[in-house]
Amino acid sequence: MAEVIRENIGLLHDKLTVKLSKEDYYPSFEKSIKEYSKKANIPGFRKGMVPAGMVKKMYGSSVFYDAVIKEVEKEIQKYLATEKPDFFAQPLPISSDLRNLDMNNPADYEFPFEIGLKPQVDVDLSKAKLNCNKVKVTDGMINEEIERLQNRHGKMLEPETVTAEDNVLNVNFVEVDAEGSPVQGGVSKDNSLLVKYFTPAFREQLMGKKKDDNIILQLNNAFEEKEREWIIGDLGLNKDDMSPGDKYFKMTITKVALVEKRELNEEFFNEVLPGKEIKTEEGFRNELREEIQKHWDAQSRVQLHDQIYHFLLDTPIQFPDDFLKKWLQKSGEKEKSIEEVEAEFPSFTNQLKWTLISDKFIREYNLEVSEEELRENMRKEILQYFGQMKMDGDTSWIESYVDRMMKDEKQVDASYRRLITDKLFTWAEGQVKPEEKEVTAEELTAMQHNHHH
Repeated sequence: MAEVIRENIGLLHDKLTVKLSKEDYYPSFEKSIKEYSKKANIPGFRKGMVPAGMVKKMYGSSVFYDAVIKEVEKEIQKYLATEKPDFFAQPLPISSDLRNLDMNNPADYEFPFEIGLKPQVDVDLSKAKLNCNKVKVTDGMINEEIERLQNRHGKMLEPETVTAEDNVLNVNFVEVDAEGSPVQGGVSKDNSLLVKYFTPAFREQLMGKKKDDNIILQLNNAFEEKEREWIIGDLGLNKDDMSPGDKYFKMTITKVALVEKRELNEEFFNEVLPGKEIKTEEGFRNELREEIQKHWDAQSRVQLHDQIYHFLLDTPIQFPDDFLKKWLQKSGEKEKSIEEVEAEFPSFTNQLKWTLISDKFIREYNLEVSEEELRENMRKEILQYFGQMKMDGDTSWIESYVDRMMKDEKQVDASYRRLITDKLFTWAEGQVKPEEKEVTAEELTAMQHNHHH
């Protein structure tokens, strides 16, 4: 009678040996040969009348192999379902000599497998020493936002000449040599720039220029580092190459424009913040302060989530490294090299660690996503996709759209993952006691840039 023997061969690494006797697989082999003989089409014999001996001679080896392997698979799956070891992936077969499978000499066989066991996870979020990095909205931030909104909602004028740093220039860049002759195969690109994007010295050269005027420039001389990197990228040049900044370009002005800032009046206030019925500049500034504060509070929450993520990921957890490396090497369509496995292994185990930890919390604290939550999330996605379209009249089509999305397994899975992750971090927030720390907007942005997950 078939049996499975389990033994430990390393850290979280077990061996499962499936033992088969002739009685376990041979009846199945003989039955398959008889069924094959009924279906086989062999010249000289009527269908269903082919002698079993001939079928066995022609196809017996492959049928015998299939019968043995199917019995092995059945036994290993039955063992896993009954004993329920908490393991990774699927059992990996340990190399064995299958040439011993001889239908003319059926015998007892052993088939070894290896499994990697999942480690115990012990995490205490209350021990996490984290900061809640808060940004305090300043008058300067409000002034900057007001100026941005005044320009965004302003009226575009077309003066004859360049007169101020706030002039907008539509320009055409053509790559040339030092004498101003076009470079064969060189860059040619249109762009739109504020005069203040140029270096102070170069701005003076632009004053008084008008449509169709041109000027020869080098990027290194015309732009500071930040703007120069952006221009180099927009022109399709390699910013890591030392030469782009030294290239010459003929910049032709195709249009001079100026945004006339909006006045700070009731009409402007309610255009920017509709439905608020704001009448005074003070009221407008207070509303903006609240909106900006909400934005930075949300960013603080994201950054706290990032700290939580790193705290959890720093949890020491042992893995069955030998097994996982073998699995990583053999699990894809194409077997990986040892070097490829070693390079991928750190990020691979980090992913496993996060999966183990998040699954533990989700299971232990009954975090769930309901069908209605999925549908509501999809409604929001639809409204965001269609943007500012007017939704007057019959909006029943939205529900039909949601119904179609709910039938898409990939869409449902993606939405579920987003929602359950958000619930996980919301729950985790309640388990930590971060120390509040005031930071600048620039400092918080840098934190998010360096560590975002």
